[in-house]
Amino acid sequence: MNYKEAEKNILNRLENEIPKNYYYHNYKHTLDVLSSAEYYGEQEKLGNEDMILLKTAALFHDAGFLVKYSHSEEASVNIVNNVLPNYDYNPRQIEIINRMILSTEIPQKPRTLPEKVLCDADLDYLGRKDFYMTGLLLFREWNENGIVTSIKEWYVQELYFLQQHEYFTKSAIKLRQELKMFHLNQVKELLDKNV
Repeated sequence: MNYKEAEKNILNRLENEIPKNYYYHNYKHTLDVLSSAEYYGEQEKLGNEDMILLKTAALFHDAGFLVKYSHSEEASVNIVNNVLPNYDYNPRQIEIINRMILSTEIPQKPRTLPEKVLCDADLDYLGRKDFYMTGLLLFREWNENGIVTSIKEWYVQELYFLQQHEYFTKSAIKLRQELKMFHLNQVKELLDKNV
């Protein structure tokens, strides 16, 4: 596997080809997910090959946004199938990466440990101090793409999402669950006050 060249390829595309009004699903989000995936992968003691496959899946998990907005995971898998053979990934490795990417579709349904790590990395911000700033990037993206029309509608969806979400790995639960629940209660309070 030529991970470094695959990384260079997809990061270049994400930096230069993602629409400018994708304030959340972009190059920076991909780097954030990659960093979180590496951290959780180390905490969960993934082996060398699993780590490379995890990092590759993190890099490509939102590549589908280069092609389409909704159900982008399917488009991400198509990109993986077309691109990664050029970087010496074999069919078994590509299938594992595809399953990791597909597991991030909401509602998340990871089965393997690497899938759980990627799902936790993808939504790591829910339990971080940058929750509101990151969330507002997604609100702005959804607003400009006609998915939500008001801040109240956004917070109603955010509350439902936080109530449904769960972290899957022991390390993410330990690191992020408490603050995520705090955010959930804050969003409830905001809605109770009729934001």
